[in-house]
Formats: sequence, C-alpha cells, structure tokens
Amino acid sequence: MLVIGCELCPSKKVIHAALAKAAEGRGLCRRGERAHRESGSCQRSSGSGRGRRNQLGYELGFVLFHSAFGDTCIFLSEDMRRVVRQSKFRHVFGQAVKNDQCYDDIRVSRVTWDSAFCAVNPKFVALIIEASGGGAFLVLPLHKTGRIDKSYPTVCGHTGPVLDIDWCPHNDQVIASGSEDCTVMVWQIPENGLVTSMSEPVVILEGHSKRVGIITWHPTARNILLSAGCDNQIIIWNVGTGEAMINLEDMHPDVIYNVCWNRNGSLICTSCKDKSIRVIDPRKQEIVGQNLEEPMTVNEMDTSNGVLLPFYDPDTNVVYLCGKGDSSIRYFEITDEAPYVHFLNTFASKEPQRGMGYMPKRGLDVNKCEIARFYKLHERKCEPIVMTVPRKSDLFQDDLYPDTAGPDPALEAEEWFDGKNGDPILISLKNGYVPGKNREFKVVKKNMLDNKVTKNSEKSSSSNKSSHPAPSIVSVCFHQCVQLKPV
Repeated sequence: MLVIGCELCPSKKVIHAALAKAAEGRGLCRRGERAHRESGSCQRSSGSGRGRRNQLGYELGFVLFHSAFGDTCIFLSEDMRRVVRQSKFRHVFGQAVKNDQCYDDIRVSRVTWDSAFCAVNPKFVALIIEASGGGAFLVLPLHKTGRIDKSYPTVCGHTGPVLDIDWCPHNDQVIASGSEDCTVMVWQIPENGLVTSMSEPVVILEGHSKRVGIITWHPTARNILLSAGCDNQIIIWNVGTGEAMINLEDMHPDVIYNVCWNRNGSLICTSCKDKSIRVIDPRKQEIVGQNLEEPMTVNEMDTSNGVLLPFYDPDTNVVYLCGKGDSSIRYFEITDEAPYVHFLNTFASKEPQRGMGYMPKRGLDVNKCEIARFYKLHERKCEPIVMTVPRKSDLFQDDLYPDTAGPDPALEAEEWFDGKNGDPILISLKNGYVPGKNREFKVVKKNMLDNKVTKNSEKSSSSNKSSHPAPSIVSVCFHQCVQLKPV
C-alpha cells in the first residue's frame, strides 16, 4: 500500500485531483469533481460525507482513513491500474428472453456425452433430442418459438444416439451429425424448415470404427469436415466427393476430448484424456506443438466437476465459459498484456444447463448492441440468452462490430488439400446481415471401381491377364450404376 498524502499537508489538492481523475476513469466524474470542488470542507466533514468518500475510494481501489487527529490519508493499492482497466465490455450484461420467445416441450437428449447438444445459425436452431430406435435431432426455424408439438418432424437417419451436430459456416441449410453408430451424416434442410421427417442424408461418411463424438467444419474452405471418434483418430473429409482425404492415426493414445481449427484453418488444436494439448498440421500429418511448458496465466474457476463449454469471439476477444450442469455463464476479455485474461462478469440463473448453442456474429441484432446470443438447453426447453453492451446512442457502434467472417468460403476443398490457405472473407454488419440464397449442396462421387480395377490389375500377373481379360467399359459402368445409390 502507498500513502499518497493527508489533509494536514499542503498536498491535499493533489489528493482531490487524483480522486477526480480516478473517478473519471471509472465513469464517476461527477462525484470526483464534487470531491475536488469541496476540498475545503473535507477536513471537518460529517459522518455521512465521509462515508460517501470512503465508498467512492473503495470503488476506485483505494481507501480514505480518518484518524483521531482529524487528518485523512489515502491509501492506494498498487494494482489500482488493473482494477480500473478501461474496457468497452466491462458492463456487458446477460438477460434471458421472455417465456413466449423460448422453445418449449423439447425432450433434450440424456446421452452421457460432453458435447453442446445444440447448434445455431441465422436461420435455424438444431437440438439433439431423445428418440426411440435410433438417434434424432430437431431443426427449428428461429421464429418458431413456443410449444413444439411432439409430432414435429425430426432428422432421424442414425441408428444410434446422435452425439454432436454442427452447421456448415458456408451454407445455412447444411448440417452434419455424428453418432454412436460410427457414421457421420450430412443433411440439407429445406429453406423453410422441415415439413416431414428426414431419414435420407445427402451423404454418409464411414471410416470410424467407434462412435463419432466430435465434428467441426473448416472455417474458410468449402465442403471440408473434420470428425473425431472414440477410436482415437481424426478424419478430414471432402464432403463434396464423400471421400476421407486425411486420416490422423497414432497421434492420440487416449480419447480425444475436443478439436478446433485455427482462424484460417491451417492448423488444428486437440485436447486428449492424456492431459496433453497438441497443435497439429493436418496436411503434413505432424505435431507442431505439444505440452506447452508454462501457461501464460492461470485462473481458477470453481470446484465444480462439470465440463466447461468455451465459446470464443475473435472479433471482440471475449471468451464465454458455460459449465455443463452449471447455471452460470462467465465471460472474460483476452488482451495482449499481462495478466492477459480479465474477468468481466457472470450471468447466473436458477436452472442448470444441459447444453448450449452459440449464434454466429452475423445472426445478432446490431441495433440493440447485442454482442452474443446463447441458446441454453434445459430439461424440457431451449431458452435464448442475450448479451448486450449498454449504449445510449441508436447509431451503429463501429467499435462493437468490426468486420466479421461472412458465409462465403475463401477456398475450394481441392485448393486447401493442395496446400493453399485463405483467411475468412469479412463482411460489414453496419446495415445488418442479409442472408443470400444458398446454392444446392451436391455430392459428386468419384468412380470407386477405378481404384479397385487398378489395384487388381497391378497384382495380377501377365499370364492371368491373358487368361482373364479385363472387364469392358460397358460392364464397369453397369456395375457402377447398380452399386452406387442415387443422391
């Protein structure tokens, strides 16, 4: 602690100047100016005025002490600068919407898996639900709030419980799902939502030997999907052809907990049950970083054993932590200077959350200074939660909404697999986001028989070639048409 001065010395004006300046930094300029103007009355102040100044000092990070001799000392803590750190997100607050804007009577899945169970985009909200005889999930238009009828159509093509779902960032009508049946399925939802239940996916991706619990789309390249299963391997698919292009085996000795892409999709980061974090270059199929020596900072959250679901906003550098089974959302601001992580606030509610969905920035209401929107899953309903920065002006707030990632891909799948990288194509939200028309998702399957015929011809000897001639083009095409299912 540092003594700045006392009222018996000539430096009392310095005290009030510091008080006013510090108050101005906390948005308390009026109280600080009043304390500065009333500098002559502070020496013989009454108990009420003294209490007000003590309260102001407490809010600013220092304390006013009055002695029996009538002098007053200001003790300033050395970390005052950290306490009064300026941030436009200091006053962010969360608020749940009204009951008529929630999605009620939904049977949220009870499967024991640590995924979010919810995925959101500017058109739809998808929720994994309980289903008999397999796995299913609901896809609801955002405006369809209120009670959801039990007969509402579902997406129900999996033979086992659905564990994870994810919307394509480049097509708001395409969603992928991973299941206990060891498959990944990609679906195209009609523009106005489901009218009847959907059981036939656009493409089925088979390659995992155990259940698939993690799926995530590439952030900048079209039709690239990553999946991770309990077989401890990661597969990167070209969904446009239905092929497994990259298979990362023998990199994780135990169950993979989470996988995420970096900003331009050139690297992935994984967490594993062996308590290791790995940074992997998927195209080179090598680990470029593992077991970082020391963390930059450590923040102890609580003693709860629930899984934390992190959501990071790269535009505002704010990270939101939602504890599964918890009833709160904590949010922090990330900076380049120590201590790097700054606690902002906590949104608390009464009911625990079973899952959480996070709306992309282009789906927010910029006219209400909304910087994040969550979709909290209860046992029987989905409740939107809005995070807002209080602003008096009705004008567009440029500092809250820098250009953000849009729906257009920077690369095609073939370009990324050939080694190219591309940053996200940014769009402005000044006039709001107007969704364009999504082009139809198509899968062009290559001739799977070509590879089989080539391999068989390489293994066969010259004598076998003479005795068993290769099949004609007509027969190969006939067998191909018989075996391949129509899309």
